[in-house]
Amino acid sequence: MRYQRIDLNLLIALDVLLAEQNVTRAAERLFMTQSAMSGVLGRLRDYFEDPLLTQVGRAMRLTPLAESLVEPVRDIILRIDSTISARPDFEPSQAQRHFVIIASDYVSRVLLADVLRRVSRVAPGLTFELRPSSPQMAQELEQGQADFLVTPAHLASADHPQAVLFDDTYKIVACAQNPLCERGIRFEDYIASGHVVYHYEKGGNPWFEQWYANQHDRARRIEVVTHDFNLISRFIIGTNRLATVQTRLASQFEQSMPVRLFPLPMEAPRLVEVLQWHRYRDDDPGCAWLRLQILEAAQALPVIPGG
Repeated sequence: MRYQRIDLNLLIALDVLLAEQNVTRAAERLFMTQSAMSGVLGRLRDYFEDPLLTQVGRAMRLTPLAESLVEPVRDIILRIDSTISARPDFEPSQAQRHFVIIASDYVSRVLLADVLRRVSRVAPGLTFELRPSSPQMAQELEQGQADFLVTPAHLASADHPQAVLFDDTYKIVACAQNPLCERGIRFEDYIASGHVVYHYEKGGNPWFEQWYANQHDRARRIEVVTHDFNLISRFIIGTNRLATVQTRLASQFEQSMPVRLFPLPMEAPRLVEVLQWHRYRDDDPGCAWLRLQILEAAQALPVIPGG
């Protein structure tokens, strides 16, 4: 292979083609016409002396050589991106930069809202996109599609740095008019009641739901599934449903809504949330500064006693 015949633009196009496995979608991502992208694919095929994408039925599939290129090409682009985007210093008051953070709306509400409020005062040129948690979030961090990921510790990637942010317990949330509020909630009451639960929008269950399913063979009656933690209390009020919610979030519900909180009628391990960033961003001054803001805000959170 002759490096002199391939430029960075072709490398970026190759990365997108390998990810999309579709000329039309790749062209859309790169804001090119389909014919122009077909021409790029032709140049790449000539360079690698391999078709890279082949038609199998109605879909395109990667050749064995293309499969072997997916991770190395993505790695090269991430290295280049981290090198050219890094600056020798970072002045928050003057910086103009965009950050992508993947976190649940639970984490956004109990932590990141305060972080971004602080940041707006000292670094007004920074902008942010908050993306919801999903089963693909570790892959998004690995592929450089996000700068930070906040995730339960057991889901953290071993390939990237991490720091513990905070831990939490769980509480049962019930409408204040729920008859169970008169005497407390026992395990039999918990099983017999209807429940509101959170699921990722793109599929998959969050930490507590996975733990419960693994530990208890008595299934709860799920009456409402929501993809938004903040909506859970709305589906509780005026009903006899229950929800099992992180204590920090449940306490905020209690402050603003007619709900009551109760301890779980069974033992449950604590939830630990960690912050992760790509290993190539470890020495990036801008990422390091924002990382410090997030960690300092987490350290200022009140301690949650045992559940």
